[in-house]
Amino acid sequence: MCVPHPQLPLSAMESKPYEIAALGRALYPGMLYDCRNDTFIPGVTLWNKESLKNDIDECLQPKTDLKFSVSDSLSEKANFLDVSASLKASFLSGLIEVEGSAKYLRDTKSSMSQSRCTMMYSVTTKFQQLTMTQLGNITYPAVFEQKTATHVVTAALYGAQAFMVFDHMASGTEEQQKVEGNIHAVVKKIPSLDIEGDAHLALNEDEKKLADEISVTFYGDFHLEHNPTTYQEAIDVYKALPNLLKDKEYFGVPVKVWLYPLVLLDNKAAALVREISTCLVSKTERLLEQLEDAERRCNDLTRTSTVQDFSDLKVRLQIFHEFYSDYKTVFQKALCRVLPDIRGGGKEEQALAKVIEIHDKSPFSANKLNEWLESITIESQILSSYTKRLQDIRVVPSLGDLNAILFDPDVDTVVCLAFTSLANPDEFINTLNEFLKSDDFKWLEDVSTVEGTPEHQAWFTSFDISQTMRENLSLFKSFSEANKDTKGVQFVIASIPDPSNPGTSIYLYEKGELTNPKFKPVSKPPPPTVTMSDGRGTLMLQKSPTGETVRFRIEYKLANSKDEDKVWEVRDTPDAQESFALTGLQRDKQYDLRYRAVSEVGMSEASEPICCIPNTHPDYPSIDDGEYSFITACNNNFQLYN
Repeated sequence: MCVPHPQLPLSAMESKPYEIAALGRALYPGMLYDCRNDTFIPGVTLWNKESLKNDIDECLQPKTDLKFSVSDSLSEKANFLDVSASLKASFLSGLIEVEGSAKYLRDTKSSMSQSRCTMMYSVTTKFQQLTMTQLGNITYPAVFEQKTATHVVTAALYGAQAFMVFDHMASGTEEQQKVEGNIHAVVKKIPSLDIEGDAHLALNEDEKKLADEISVTFYGDFHLEHNPTTYQEAIDVYKALPNLLKDKEYFGVPVKVWLYPLVLLDNKAAALVREISTCLVSKTERLLEQLEDAERRCNDLTRTSTVQDFSDLKVRLQIFHEFYSDYKTVFQKALCRVLPDIRGGGKEEQALAKVIEIHDKSPFSANKLNEWLESITIESQILSSYTKRLQDIRVVPSLGDLNAILFDPDVDTVVCLAFTSLANPDEFINTLNEFLKSDDFKWLEDVSTVEGTPEHQAWFTSFDISQTMRENLSLFKSFSEANKDTKGVQFVIASIPDPSNPGTSIYLYEKGELTNPKFKPVSKPPPPTVTMSDGRGTLMLQKSPTGETVRFRIEYKLANSKDEDKVWEVRDTPDAQESFALTGLQRDKQYDLRYRAVSEVGMSEASEPICCIPNTHPDYPSIDDGEYSFITACNNNFQLYN
């Protein structure tokens, strides 16, 4: 629980000087500053230019520092730049615009698979401060009555900072964990260079490979001819940095300034009444980092090949990202309103706590966003597992692309495994939309209640749907493999909305027209059997357990052939009669024999083969018409059928 800062007596708050990071802003001694919104007032001063120029005390203050970090958190970045909790709150709300090296504060990972290490190089050069002569001789006292500022800059420390961010994109979790340690080790080797000599860094082969894969982003107050983008260029820049401030005419930029309360000079001036508690600032920071985590997960999902292949999923993620961006803007605007009011005494600190409370109860809370993103992740993984099982089948990303195939004059038949539920109304997306459209939430203030997010069961959690999908996958895979070389027939995967067939369905298109949205292709039949009647062997066949069998295709070849790729001989039956007398085989030769069910669209996967030997039954005379008795062989154990 956060304990709010009490409203201090004016004498206690007004007499408190402040030391803040400049963050690339043009803050010089004599400038006016408003601590309520952390902005400076350009063009308005208490003294004329000549007075400021003559009454400045200055001394050299050289110092160099080098730091490393593998953290991407705002807290760590703020520590690097010596940003106070109050100034951090203003940055989070968007009240201040940072420049120069401070733009590093806005550099966040774009992917959860990203590993990074940051090197900070900082140098200070001189210190400037106003003299007591100026503080006692105000040239423009009317400024106090304008109440546009609360403080005046009385001192500034000059110098420059540089941040080089080294990034590496990992291909998997295990690799990322390994790389995070290795990239830190590789970056920390940069200062071991002989600064005055040639650029040489002893790296082993693994480190060289990692260094080649690293990308670099530079943020700095130094003037470079070319910003580094590679590891080697970063080495060259690091070597050059100490020389960039040796010009005696250039001392860098303000990196830190000291503020003096105006009410100590004139009680008519505006004053800072209270500060924001560190606890609430930390909550706000954590909240915004959770939103950025959600954005990174969304980005990672959008980049996957599965999402690129299925436009319905891609569109949902794009809408989510759009709503996320809108909400983040609304949230930061709410912060921009309440922070200055709290600091100026117009509102209690509870106003910020209320904004945070509304967020936590809204559909944009971290729990709600992560639940939805996890659901989308599972949905994407399901699609990926199906497409990997059907890796030779083309995924058609849109209905327009599907139509191009359907109306191809060289294609007579299209069999499509349709994912029918990807375009189902997304209740969570609808909830986000309603939340953003509500007038009550445009300000994120003074809202007494926030409606909960309705529970919604994803289509893929249904056991019945899952079973149907498995069956359709098996049928489609078997049928596509059996007919992949058939001229005029194409097999595709697509997203086709169809609430009447949830999950998946096999669509059959003939001559560009959908003829069956619940097509069941013929599937692998059981092995054939042989029966004997009057000394004649007859093959007994069975229709496919699915689809409509119109005839059979019998396939046979000599067994134990030296030619392993010997083509099967084919014999088609005239109809779906389940008995067939096979003729034309060589006597006393062992054959492998199998068959397929054939429909109007195509044929099934072949049955398991049996081994057989055509032979005349010893109890019957030789038959001259080419019909035989059969001995079937399995594992070299022969059995005579009679």
